[in-house]
Amino acid sequence: MNAIFSAICLLSVTALAEDPLWPITEISGGLKAGAARIDITPEKPVKMSGYASRKDLSTGVHDPLSARVLAFEAGGRRLVLVSTDVIGFYEGTADYLRNALLGELGLQSSELFLTAIHTHAAPSLTINKERDHPNNVEYTEALKGKLIDVVRQALGGMQPAEIGLGVGACPVGANRRELRVGNDGKISIVLGRNPNGPTDKEVLVMKVARGDGRPVAVAFDYATHGTSLGPGNYTISGDVPGLAEQFVEKILGSEVVAPAFIGASGNIDPWFRVLPAFHEEPGWIPEPVLLGTFLGEEVVHVCRAIHAMTPAGKIATNLVTLHLPARSGNEVAADKPSRTMPFTISVARLGDVAFVGLGGEVLTEIGLAIKAGSPCPHTFVVTHCNGAAGYLAPKDLHVQEGYEVTSSRFAPQAAEIVIRESIRMLHDL
Repeated sequence: MNAIFSAICLLSVTALAEDPLWPITEISGGLKAGAARIDITPEKPVKMSGYASRKDLSTGVHDPLSARVLAFEAGGRRLVLVSTDVIGFYEGTADYLRNALLGELGLQSSELFLTAIHTHAAPSLTINKERDHPNNVEYTEALKGKLIDVVRQALGGMQPAEIGLGVGACPVGANRRELRVGNDGKISIVLGRNPNGPTDKEVLVMKVARGDGRPVAVAFDYATHGTSLGPGNYTISGDVPGLAEQFVEKILGSEVVAPAFIGASGNIDPWFRVLPAFHEEPGWIPEPVLLGTFLGEEVVHVCRAIHAMTPAGKIATNLVTLHLPARSGNEVAADKPSRTMPFTISVARLGDVAFVGLGGEVLTEIGLAIKAGSPCPHTFVVTHCNGAAGYLAPKDLHVQEGYEVTSSRFAPQAAEIVIRESIRMLHDL
């Protein structure tokens, strides 16, 4: 363990001991659960997120956006998982929305996982009235009220419940770090398709049911960007993850809430990526619909095979903000960077199920390493959670460079610190 990691761990432990908002909370007892869904589709044209080259306002809606909430309580302690059909919580909106939810609902900081499905076909969130489009500011303010309402609804509707876990697999996500050789013989890593590159194919499914076996929620975790649609698209959509949520709810019934959580997918795109629009040629299935349905069908197959259920009456939660070594200019291999950047890690345990919320756009190798080191048999690795620190890439990929590395604000050794700290926090639970 290097000196930087040791120092950060020490600082983290000190913060936990001094700040009453970040305790490790563990209560045994009967489990209660509640779920709710609310429409967050924009009613006005908005600036869309994810592509700097896209300048105009949205022109229509292909499919609705939603915020979905799954809330648990055991012995007075709560865990609230919020899945929102947006790209993420950038430009200060993570703290803005989290503080509103925590203040209105009396949640501890560690009990709230505010997450996004990372669709690139949704409104950009902003609270900057001077710089950004007023429709987007209005949308973000309305979203705050809707998130408070839907979380309150989930908390207010909690009843005794049981959970069951199942695991499937899906090839929808593909590694996008494609190796190309130019005419001059130079090698580079570009955004494309690398079918042989590492991916996390796991589809982790959690079924939440009442005592009579009736499902009230089906949460699933899968690692892919929401980038089947590219900068040429001006139609609002949940893209692949959002369409998968909608499919699951259509098949299992409108009373079932199906929140998606996005795994470590900073270098994973859908198999068909950055398309200009929904292709409507007669007989053609639009690629986002095809891939979203493929993923959704796997979720339903896994859900229907879950028969063993447990009351899982123990909740434990924790949250830390690390100060990771930052890149120093172009010296990505610098051993002693002079600056640090914040990165939030949230962890929770629900019975034998673990949740790791990472406040950034984390590459898939990092998520796989956290799962491998987790003490729990099932671990939801959830990115775009409680923060938006940008790309985090493993050390070995800094040698190759490529978009995710050159876009990252973190030094090469930062990923190893996040992996070790996440695993340590899980073991502490």
